[in-house]
Amino acid sequence: IFGSWVSYIYSAPPLKLKQNGWTGSFALGCSYISLPWWCGQAIFGELDRPVYWILPVLYSIAGLGIAIVNDFKSIEGDRALGLKSLPVEFGIDTAKYMCAGSVTATQLGVAAYLYSIGEQTYSAILLALLLPQIYFQATLLIPDPVANDVKYQASSQPFFVFGILATALCVGHHDFSA
Repeated sequence: IFGSWVSYIYSAPPLKLKQNGWTGSFALGCSYISLPWWCGQAIFGELDRPVYWILPVLYSIAGLGIAIVNDFKSIEGDRALGLKSLPVEFGIDTAKYMCAGSVTATQLGVAAYLYSIGEQTYSAILLALLLPQIYFQATLLIPDPVANDVKYQASSQPFFVFGILATALCVGHHDFSA
């Protein structure tokens, strides 16, 4: 029900979240990352610890970066329609660094958290999955995000998704009572 409501307010007045780059992109990130995580956790476990709420929201910040990539191809249309996507508001050069920064910083923060709870192996896996993403940021996203948006997403996103999976498996198997 919540997912349906978010999809409605993303496009429909009076909220129409997609009119604002921050709220629209974060709503997409939450829809793609937090909602499925919470549903899976509720079905196969319990939502009884803050970590089960906080990590998906953090990953949704990375999802905001991924949503920015989708906005590069529609800059002219967004301008014409008065939509304030982040590439329209900040320009392509700033938005591409916002994208790369949100994706990378989020995963570095999650890896540090996993390390801090004694899950060094999962932390190392997450860092290893981050390396190809940084490579694709440097070779595809940063040089030309408009021309390389689809290629960047296709190259980088599988590593991001496997990082989410590794994190979910880690916290799902971690003994928080110890």
